[in-house]
Formats: sequence, structure tokens, C-alpha cells
Amino acid sequence: MNGDGAQEYYSDRTGTPGTALYTSEERRRRDASPWTVVQAVLAPAQFLVFLVSLGLVLRFFATGEGALAADLSVVAKTFALYAIMVTGSIWEKEVFGRWLFARPFFWEDVFSMLVIALHTAYLVMLFGAIGTVEDRLLVALAGYAAYVVNAGQFLLKLRMARLQAGPPVAAG
Repeated sequence: MNGDGAQEYYSDRTGTPGTALYTSEERRRRDASPWTVVQAVLAPAQFLVFLVSLGLVLRFFATGEGALAADLSVVAKTFALYAIMVTGSIWEKEVFGRWLFARPFFWEDVFSMLVIALHTAYLVMLFGAIGTVEDRLLVALAGYAAYVVNAGQFLLKLRMARLQAGPPVAAG
């Protein structure tokens, strides 16, 4: 343990000390939480919705056709985002005792707020009839770019958690 109560680990094979992503108690809560499974299901589902929607939005920009399908897909992606954010917040509360901005996921949560803001701005434009279809789908694309960065942040944290867990222990 270091001075602030977090476990220390060696962040790479060179022996550089760092801070563990999870304390042993947080890891126990993470592994016991049903919200961990929910997140593991929702994350790839949201990514698949994103890929389909991205294709439909890009098709609209390339051909000028399919605006309704593009809009419906962005709405679906936005609701998938809201679902993963709400359940992720519950997960963070269960594991870290905070609804958002827990120490290990602070910057991911900050960037998630940008992703949510852009997706919500898209919905406001759609349901408020603000701007053109091109305007709102450009906002959707900005939200999608932010989502890709945010997803990358979380994938790096997932990799970090796996590396910190160490190799699996053989049964025997």
C-alpha cells in the first residue's frame, strides 16, 4: 500500500511503480457485482449499434438517401449510450462508492460527459427541429468520434486491469 491507501503495483516490466487500478476490496466488489456482467454485455452491443449507425450516417452523406434510417440509428445509439452510462454509474457506485468520477475512471468519465453532451445535442436538434438533417448528423458524427476516443480509454483500462490481475493460476 502506498501513502494514500491505494495498492502499489509495478506498471511495467522495468519495475516502474504506479497505482493499482483496483484495491483488493474494489476488485472483490467488481467481481461480485452483477453490473460488471451488464457492462460486459452492453459495451459490445453499443459498439455494434455504433457500427451500423455509422454506416447509415455515412451512406446518407455519400448518397443523400436514407435520412430516416440514419436518424433512427443515431437515436438507437444514443439510447444505448444512455443505458451503458446509467448502468456504468451504478457499477462505479457499487465498486468505488461514487456514482461517477471514481479515481481510476476519472478521465474516462470526464470524456464520457462530452460524448453524452454531443449525443444529447443531436436529440435536441432532432426533436426540436433545429438545423438541417446534415447539421444534426454532423453533430452525431462528432459524438461518434468522441465515442471512439472514449471507448479506447475504456479498452486501455480493461487491458490494464487484466495485466494487473496477473497470469491465471493453473488448477491442480
